[in-house]
Amino acid sequence: MKPRDLPKARKRFGQHFLRDTRVLADIADALGDVSQRTVVEIGPGRGALTDLLVQRAAKVVAVEVDRDLVQHLRMRYEGRDSVEIVEGDVLDQPLAPLANGPFVLAGNVPYYITTPIIFHALALPRPEVAVYLVQKEVAERMAAPPGDKTYGALSVNLQAVVHVELLRRVPPGAFNPPPAVDSAVVRLVPRATPDIEPEFEERFRRFVLAAFGLRRKQMVRVLRTVAHLDAESAQALCTECGIAAEARPETLAPADFARVVRALALRPRPD
Repeated sequence: MKPRDLPKARKRFGQHFLRDTRVLADIADALGDVSQRTVVEIGPGRGALTDLLVQRAAKVVAVEVDRDLVQHLRMRYEGRDSVEIVEGDVLDQPLAPLANGPFVLAGNVPYYITTPIIFHALALPRPEVAVYLVQKEVAERMAAPPGDKTYGALSVNLQAVVHVELLRRVPPGAFNPPPAVDSAVVRLVPRATPDIEPEFEERFRRFVLAAFGLRRKQMVRVLRTVAHLDAESAQALCTECGIAAEARPETLAPADFARVVRALALRPRPD
């Protein structure tokens, strides 16, 4: 099919089709050996990455919201039993059931819904590996260490449960049409021992978001505001968790937040 006959990029879906063959190969390589694995692909677009994955993977399940692209992809892979094209919004699709077992994940994620998609994909059971193409600033926030100027709620909530690795920068010219910003490839791998237990994850995310809404405040003040503790109780909880009362959220590691959330969750409720 000639380029002019391919479905056009749609602004309302935030579509920028990756065309750089080196970057496509790097994303596929970052997933590791997928010869015995199912790959779930988010936003396959015209199928440039899908073509590589189909050659390497035991099965590919591609989730696409654009109806024209769905039709194009189904025609492209007609007769390939190892390829399934799922039409719909990925945020409406539990990913593990699509794979029907263990899976890895790849995606060129629309910038305007990057964070919701990433957290949607963290639902248990998680992909064994997830490789995303995202806006470079988002990738830097995902991988930032405590104290870094880009360290924030996204950094903490991810790093508490997965290892984050920024693999490479991708310039605008690698896409058609080119976006107005640089992009980056980032890999997430679940931690063998997460900082926070599954039963506390939702509470953890809410607390971290609220704490970074007060990122310049000391933790004793954060606890008084977010957890509705009095000054004495907030001070005592900081001591219990091994955190300086004057520390600020932007200096704490994910494990520090986990101790606080766990202590709050297990704290006896007043009669």
